[in-house]
Amino acid sequence: MSEPVRTEHVRWLTDEEKALWRDYLAIQGRLHLAIQRDLKASTSLTEPEFEVLVYLSEADRPLRMTALADVLQWERSRLSHQVTRMVKRGLVERTSCPTDGRGAFVSVTAEGMREIEKAAPDHVATVRRVFLDRLSEQDKRELARLLALVEGSAGGSPGDGSNRSREPAGVSSGA
Repeated sequence: MSEPVRTEHVRWLTDEEKALWRDYLAIQGRLHLAIQRDLKASTSLTEPEFEVLVYLSEADRPLRMTALADVLQWERSRLSHQVTRMVKRGLVERTSCPTDGRGAFVSVTAEGMREIEKAAPDHVATVRRVFLDRLSEQDKRELARLLALVEGSAGGSPGDGSNRSREPAGVSSGA
């Protein structure tokens, strides 16, 4: 954990920076709201369930819980609770790691695959409608470049990709 910044050392946001940050937060909130609303209308999945199922459905084998938490950028406890709820719904299966008694694997069940396959087309349509279709191909490349710059500030050196645990922006994951 980092030390709190002393007030006299704060680089306060300019009016333009405040507006940019608030616009980003508003857009992010509206995008998540549209995705949640459309998921609820077309399927029984919640957004966190959908996120988990996307990665599991694209994996060619069960994933370690720690690896799934890393790719989702979730706390281990959050994923554990989410997977427990999803096991109860029959969407995923959790199995013990044969070589490490503390480790666990998670995989999508047949029911989970049916749910993600049902949800994916509407989800993709929503992502296109509220986000991608509003951008030109050049806009998408520029946004991907800018997101990579911002993501680089989260850890490691900017631009070195060392903190990247997801596919790069602009790379299709299929859902």
